[in-house]
Amino acid sequence: METFGYAVMLSFTILASFWLELALKVRVLIRIRRALSAILPVALVFLIWVFYAVNRGHWRYDISQTLGITGPSGVPLEEFLFFIIVPIAAIMTIEAVRRVKGHWIVGDEERES
Repeated sequence: METFGYAVMLSFTILASFWLELALKVRVLIRIRRALSAILPVALVFLIWVFYAVNRGHWRYDISQTLGITGPSGVPLEEFLFFIIVPIAAIMTIEAVRRVKGHWIVGDEERES
């Protein structure tokens, strides 16, 4: 099971929060382009930092706990997925709290008169 450690963590993140899409109708996946437009620029900055840290020897991955699929600088696939899955899970959680607690105006939403 250790071989899939990182993938299991990402799977748990998906299971722990993506159910909110169905149960509370948070509508994050339906508006995935909107979510990704916020997530991808930040993910790119963090990935550049990861590549730098790995290349300088400040950071490394225990490949025995990954699927073995790597990208530039030997960064595992799971790391790329981490920067997408975790922010989507966070957005779903925030939207679920908004759904349960009542409408909170966020970002560019219109205020109801």
